[in-house]
Amino acid sequence: MHLNKAELSIKIAMNKDIQVIRQDQGRGLPKSRAHIILEVVEYVPDSIVCKTVIKNIGGKLSVVAFDEGEKFCEKLSEYDLYVQVIEGNAEVTIDDKDLKIKLGESIIIPVNTWHCFKANEQFKMITTIIKGSA
Repeated sequence: MHLNKAELSIKIAMNKDIQVIRQDQGRGLPKSRAHIILEVVEYVPDSIVCKTVIKNIGGKLSVVAFDEGEKFCEKLSEYDLYVQVIEGNAEVTIDDKDLKIKLGESIIIPVNTWHCFKANEQFKMITTIIKGSA
């Protein structure tokens, strides 16, 4: 997929030594159109690429592509986070517990937990945050 700069505004944010590229500034994909989820984001060398699929006051669904060797850590999650690997394999650490997530597998990262994603190979994932009370 070639990124059309007229359609996508690219904002680059630095997270320590990681280049995170947001391809949409949180606007989401066009509604009432079919999308091939694996083509929503491309791999970019030495980067993590994130594109919002849909976002509203109730939560957000994004597609994220990690280039090999990239790592992204969060101190604490504000909400439960559902993660599904859609290409490759991922490594995630949740509160000092290392886990491997294979293609097609998913995991729920609980609210208020430290977590970190590591790419020993390129991988893509879908992340879903649902805000609200349980």
